[in-house]
Amino acid sequence: MIMDGRDSMTDDTPTPPLARRPVARWRDIALMAVLVVLVVAGLAGLAAATGWEQTVAQLSRLGLVQIAVLLLLSCVNYGLRGLRWHLFARRLGLPVTPLQSLRHFWGGFAMVVTPGRVGEVIRLRWIGRETGWRIERTAPMVVADRASDMVAMGLLLGLAVALSSTSIAMALPVAGLALAGAYLVTRPRLLRGLAEGFYGLTGLLPRLVVRVRLAARSLGRFSNPWVLLAATGLGMCGWLAEGVAFHLLMGWMGFETGLWKATLIFVFSTLAGGLTGAPGGLGGAEGAMVALLLVEGVPMETAIAATAVIRVTTLWFAIIVGFIAFPIAERKSREGQT
Repeated sequence: MIMDGRDSMTDDTPTPPLARRPVARWRDIALMAVLVVLVVAGLAGLAAATGWEQTVAQLSRLGLVQIAVLLLLSCVNYGLRGLRWHLFARRLGLPVTPLQSLRHFWGGFAMVVTPGRVGEVIRLRWIGRETGWRIERTAPMVVADRASDMVAMGLLLGLAVALSSTSIAMALPVAGLALAGAYLVTRPRLLRGLAEGFYGLTGLLPRLVVRVRLAARSLGRFSNPWVLLAATGLGMCGWLAEGVAFHLLMGWMGFETGLWKATLIFVFSTLAGGLTGAPGGLGGAEGAMVALLLVEGVPMETAIAATAVIRVTTLWFAIIVGFIAFPIAERKSREGQT
């Protein structure tokens, strides 16, 4: 039996380090590099098969103003989701300012390309340094953030199916899976029950099980209807901004798609890439996007060019933002240590 006394550990318990072994870190970097090479090679192969001239011609349609608009819409997404992160922090009772939350959230983008995006928990280390809160108390923020994204994207996908004339029948099941997954991982009782059931069957990892129980207790703070409504609204508006960007991009490349169809293709591809478990959805998202555009009658050269541009202005731009914010967040968190 797990002693409940452990649940009341004092707040001065040392925060466990999040630093990863150098071997594991280099393995992740190597994996990311291989995936990037494969994705680039795949897109380049398709472009070569179609004809480089046509693909380059599509890319030449874009000027600095168009690229700036795409990046601005991505910033809208990052900003709204950063505010959602602050909402979760304040709901937990963390003594952080909106600027701190945005710094933590954006800095975590530097770790997006780690497998399963587990590197994003670096945000919790920064919070721990600046506030003294232990990881098991703040870990529910990561779960809530991921779940909120799944809910927002699932609802947006369903809305896009309803408002667009599309033949992408598989979109609704994917939306349903996203919503179901978000529901399951945000049920405190379920999370606690799974942890205790695991310990009851195996008797293993008692300290980890205690931490999961503590995390489940904090997770209940996010079940307030108003918090859920605000978080979902911020997430939907953020991801819709990316849908608008993709819609504008397709128009600039000479192929008009409706706003909701463009949103459907972008959100579905992003979810599909995430389901592969690859860093940043590399490979899966690009393949799904090109395939869906072809289904909708978009020429191959346009599909390849549009996919390359939108991934650069979303995923890779986020990573650039992360690399800019990361050293700032690291320095500020060290200054905040007592």
